[in-house]
Amino acid sequence: MSAIAIDGTPHVLEDRAVRLFIGLAALFCVNTVLAEFIGVKIFALEDTLGVHPFEWHLFGQNGSLSFTAGTLLWPVVFLMTDVINEFYGRRGVRIISLLAAALIVYGFAFAFAAISLAPAGWWVGAARAQGVDDYQAAFSAVFGQGMWTIAGSLVAFLLGQFIDVAVFHRIRRATGHRAIWLRSTGSTAVSQLVDSFVVLYIAFVIGPQHWPMGLFLAVSTVNYVYKMVAAVAMIPLIYAMKNAMVRYLGHARADELRAQAAH
Repeated sequence: MSAIAIDGTPHVLEDRAVRLFIGLAALFCVNTVLAEFIGVKIFALEDTLGVHPFEWHLFGQNGSLSFTAGTLLWPVVFLMTDVINEFYGRRGVRIISLLAAALIVYGFAFAFAAISLAPAGWWVGAARAQGVDDYQAAFSAVFGQGMWTIAGSLVAFLLGQFIDVAVFHRIRRATGHRAIWLRSTGSTAVSQLVDSFVVLYIAFVIGPQHWPMGLFLAVSTVNYVYKMVAAVAMIPLIYAMKNAMVRYLGHARADELRAQAAH
């Protein structure tokens, strides 16, 4: 039986568009927060794939394809941003972006609170069999990311999201409902150009490590190229997700949402 409000009208949660937005917002937020927390790990892409190391040479710097583990989830965040933008517009993206940023701050606040708790003596050495001599030190290293890194990531995330929305809708005005791949990839190209450089500039140039400009430009460029390759690779998923949402909402409701989102 459908839930009915006191005045006899259907409950707001009976609206499929509302339920869909809640689900998309939850998926967006959990991916964003997880990307921030697992981003402390740097992995070697070539070794992970079992291929010969690729050496890049940019701005007088050399290096291999090493990325934060958070890059595994950021393409999903880009995808969620674009489909929410398509059906729920600027306001929808703004709501989820601010909510995700607040949850990131909330998560790190409790992570630092947990670090400050006095560890039980037996727990400190509980993982020695796994090669971890000091569990407290390991916990602090993993969850206690530097404040410059957290600040840079938050600023870059919000700036990138708001730029993504603006570019997405500018392209949409020119294409209408056609070519979702163009507005999705185009908005990602601009927003992630800003995001990739801003986060590293705040975290590692302004921050205590004081990277030289050549290293900053080289690493930022490699990260940006990776994000764009991932964005292009996910174009089929954008269409698959859009079609699934239209089937769930129904063509009439989906067209109504897209028309509202375009304004």
